Amino acid sequence: MQFAKMEGLGNDFILVDGKLLEGKNLPEISRVLCDRHFGIGADGLILVLPSKSAETRMRVFNADGSEAEMCGNGIRCFAKYVYEKKIIHKDEFTVETLAGILKPKLFKKNGKIMEVEVDMGEPNFLCKYIPVHGHPSSKLINEEVKIGRESFKLTCLSMGNPHCVVFVDYLSDVPANVFGPLIEKHHLFPNKTNVEFVQVVSRNRLEMRVWERGVGETLACGTGACAAVAAGVETGRCDRNVQVDLPGGVLKIRWEDDKQIYMRGSCREVFTGEYLDL
Repeated sequence: MQFAKMEGLGNDFILVDGKLLEGKNLPEISRVLCDRHFGIGADGLILVLPSKSAETRMRVFNADGSEAEMCGNGIRCFAKYVYEKKIIHKDEFTVETLAGILKPKLFKKNGKIMEVEVDMGEPNFLCKYIPVHGHPSSKLINEEVKIGRESFKLTCLSMGNPHCVVFVDYLSDVPANVFGPLIEKHHLFPNKTNVEFVQVVSRNRLEMRVWERGVGETLACGTGACAAVAAGVETGRCDRNVQVDLPGGVLKIRWEDDKQIYMRGSCREVFTGEYLDL
């Protein structure tokens, strides 16, 4: 099986032609391929597939084998991959995902893709769509919830996948590897959740660490950065055009008046290879 290893701000993925894995146990294959000691190693497996409703289709499996609705860094890698493999021949196109149809746009210099911007859709703060269970109101915004022995103010929303944003004074004071899994698997979230710990640097700049559902702490999360900005705007902490600094690099996020959130950042191919033991 031919594959490409790609990364977006250190969030890394294995991309393959999905037709090669037809009829296979995809959760198990994802766990095997993503294993960093016995496999290729990655945060997730991305399948490139044909679509009846868009120009191409993306499926994403986390390192633990669970299927994700969407992945922001992953779709930038996907967009670069399908263009450079000549599956797509346009700079703007549509991609079918479990979170709906999304629209990447390629930015090139001297014919080389430098960045990809994606229309990530509209954030949804309604609990039933995230989902959040056992909460009395329709939204959970800036509300104090006890997590272990600590209390955090949580803001929850969906970017096609579930997110819980926690604003903190100093990122260095928060052990994300302790509280990330506690929040991810909290009883409020029947489908678990991604967790973003966010420090406000200014109205136009946020710093963020992320605990990804089904993966653990990663160097970046595109949908998480979008969720952080949406939560920041909703709670009055930031403006609508924001730089989000992550351990793996920078994402540029803007929330337009048409209610759509746009994410822009880099991605690159690290290596290609052939996996023999399927």
